[in-house]
Amino acid sequence: MAIAYWCILIAALLPYLWVSIAKQSGERYNNRDPRGWQARQNNPRSHRANAAQLNGFESFPAFVAGVLMAQLAGVAPGTISTVAIVFVAARILHGIFYLADRHALRSLAWLVGFAAALSLIVMAAQKVA
Repeated sequence: MAIAYWCILIAALLPYLWVSIAKQSGERYNNRDPRGWQARQNNPRSHRANAAQLNGFESFPAFVAGVLMAQLAGVAPGTISTVAIVFVAARILHGIFYLADRHALRSLAWLVGFAAALSLIVMAAQKVA
């Protein structure tokens, strides 16, 4: 289970990577008004990185719930770890594709990550049924 837990940590930190790119891609960052600062940015990369950050936070709860539910339900640790790695890889690709403005690949990466999180939840539900 250590691998799945490390994946949770990585997934928790990824949004901060994307927001740091957003802050570096715009005008000089103003910490007194971060949301207003982001709204005033003209650099599309800054907006895309910020969107990747927000999406990372949105996807995180389902993934964590899935890992913990699968573990508590007794799903094989190797299966949980494999699906967790798929989720993290998809989330990394999602952010990269967001920054590169590759919308179709970004959506595909999102779908793979979403399916991975849901599959953990479904496996847990099936195991306890």
